[in-house]
Amino acid sequence: MQPSAPPLPPVLIPAYQPAEALARLVADLAARGFSRILVVDDGSGPAYAPLFESLLRHPQVTLLRHEANRGKGEALKTGLQHLLESEPAAAGAVTADADGQHLPEDIERVARCLASGDGSTLVLGCRRFGPGVPLRSRLGNLITAAAMRWIAGLRLADTQTGLRGIPRPLAARLLKARTSGYEFELDMLLMAKHGGFALREAPIATIYLDDNRGSHFNPLRDSMRIYFVLMRFMLVSMATALIDNLVFGLVLEVMPSLPGAQLAARTAALSFQYPAARRAVFHSGGPHRRELPRFLAVAAGHALLSLVAIHWLTQAQGFSLFAAKITVETALFPVSFLLQRDWVFTPPASFRAGLRAVPL
Repeated sequence: MQPSAPPLPPVLIPAYQPAEALARLVADLAARGFSRILVVDDGSGPAYAPLFESLLRHPQVTLLRHEANRGKGEALKTGLQHLLESEPAAAGAVTADADGQHLPEDIERVARCLASGDGSTLVLGCRRFGPGVPLRSRLGNLITAAAMRWIAGLRLADTQTGLRGIPRPLAARLLKARTSGYEFELDMLLMAKHGGFALREAPIATIYLDDNRGSHFNPLRDSMRIYFVLMRFMLVSMATALIDNLVFGLVLEVMPSLPGAQLAARTAALSFQYPAARRAVFHSGGPHRRELPRFLAVAAGHALLSLVAIHWLTQAQGFSLFAAKITVETALFPVSFLLQRDWVFTPPASFRAGLRAVPL
């Protein structure tokens, strides 16, 4: 006698001013055996109340409401928190968009993949961005995918998919994310990686209805918010460089010693950079006893190389002191970043399997 398949995890659908496609999707999911479908009305307004109320004819549906629009990320967090509290036995949650871009059969397959796992894998429904996909969607995914490869070391074909199987332990971590809009879904990838969760891409159908006009994604505003997530390391590095140079200049005025000024500047800058990079950039939850010594080792190597290179540029090449420092720090920036990304703030060993494709 074969063991029965695990129950399907709940489906979470954030919705803002949805079309009738939402009602059809909910009906299809109910017919497929999902016992819990949670819809979050993200401040759609009175005009959409009848549509949301109509969903309640399905006993599987629970409806939560925001009084005002708070963003997709906040809607997802509201739903995840509710599911964590009300579904203690659920393996996690499957998120799906309300605009008809996800087929019910794809949602079910991602759900079954999540249910059959051990709670350590984030499943991503992966679309294919070939001919027929709106240009803004193709370009947006191409740019974001390239940025994710550089910033997070993740090679993903679809970074912005809304169809995801989120394991319960990751869902609990996501409630701490500070992002609230579409950028929350990129933060989810970063938090998954640095929380030690594997990422799996499962191929799904690529559907854009009416050239994707049903989407509330604002190309300018929301793209900037998404790329801000990916640029946080550069911003932290710029702030670190500013502190470094200010302290360097001040100390040099008082104590004309290059090693002394360099030491003081590095100490001040690193006191800011370590907690900022750990929390705001890499979302690392690793122990300080492992990460801090590695961080300091990278910093020491960086400082030594910087000191030698600055001395060489000023003495042998005729650079001014500040010109030499800026040149050297700029050259060392990518090396420092890669070492922090791949050695200092690395996820636990459980992530070493990395990204795996799932044949569905």
